[in-house]
Amino acid sequence: MNITPELRWLAASALLTGGLWIPYVLDRMREHGVWAAMSNPERDQQPEAQWAYRLMSAHANAVENLVVFATLVLVTQAEGVGGTLTTVAAAVYFFARLTHAVVYTLGVPVARTLAFMTGVGAQVTFGLVALGVIR
Repeated sequence: MNITPELRWLAASALLTGGLWIPYVLDRMREHGVWAAMSNPERDQQPEAQWAYRLMSAHANAVENLVVFATLVLVTQAEGVGGTLTTVAAAVYFFARLTHAVVYTLGVPVARTLAFMTGVGAQVTFGLVALGVIR
């Protein structure tokens, strides 16, 4: 089966998003013990470590944005309008989201916003291609 580069980047972005929970759950295990971490903690129970709290926020943001990105990628693929522009946009999205997660976790505010906006720009690119505004 031949998969397009855009779908490869989408899969990579989904894997990244799907794995962002691992460090903060490990931190929760460190803070409260394995058994307590595997129970059902209160929804608003926040980690003691600020980096873990920020990573939880980055993860939630990544999930929210993956819904938009995946939809736009799949629409362009269904329309058969992918190309160099969408391949680059998909790669940019992945690295923007990776950067966003890292700098958010480290607490770097301006870099976090720039990474977020870069990812949004990639989404807009896909949207404009899907709508036939640009090719």
